[in-house]
Amino acid sequence: MNGEDQIQKAYESILSQDFEKAIEWFEKAITAEPNNAAYHYKLSITYARSNKLSNAIEHASKATQLEQDNQVYRYHLQVLHARELVGKARKQLSTQSEHAERAIFLLKEAIVLDPLAIEAYLILGEAFAFRKDYGRAYQTVMEAVRLEPNHELAKQQAARYQQKMKNRV
Repeated sequence: MNGEDQIQKAYESILSQDFEKAIEWFEKAITAEPNNAAYHYKLSITYARSNKLSNAIEHASKATQLEQDNQVYRYHLQVLHARELVGKARKQLSTQSEHAERAIFLLKEAIVLDPLAIEAYLILGEAFAFRKDYGRAYQTVMEAVRLEPNHELAKQQAARYQQKMKNRV
């Protein structure tokens, strides 16, 4: 069986909602053709959808190494790194609010990597609110609203931060 046959089996597994089996088939395709960047990229997407971020980054990195000029692979890797930073920032904020400065740094980096990362804006707004910097919290979540006007949580957070600003006056 060649790599393309195994890729087809992986897609069949995805259509059947069996993502673990799809990962197995993608891995078999890579074993058959280890230097096929597209296979690494496809496996990376499946890992990312299965919330196996470190594996997703590993294969996205490999795809990017194999085809350094491929902008799709490079962007995918950036988005994965942004997700990783958001996860680290969330962990910083959940352990202790005095880690807000570190979380803010991580979230700003995530937004540079993926300017469409709504979750990064929302958590960044929370981090500013931890510091009682409601003006920046409001501005940050309003950027999320600008990007996704129907995002209910972003609109709720914006209203809450706006109210906090009014209460301080």
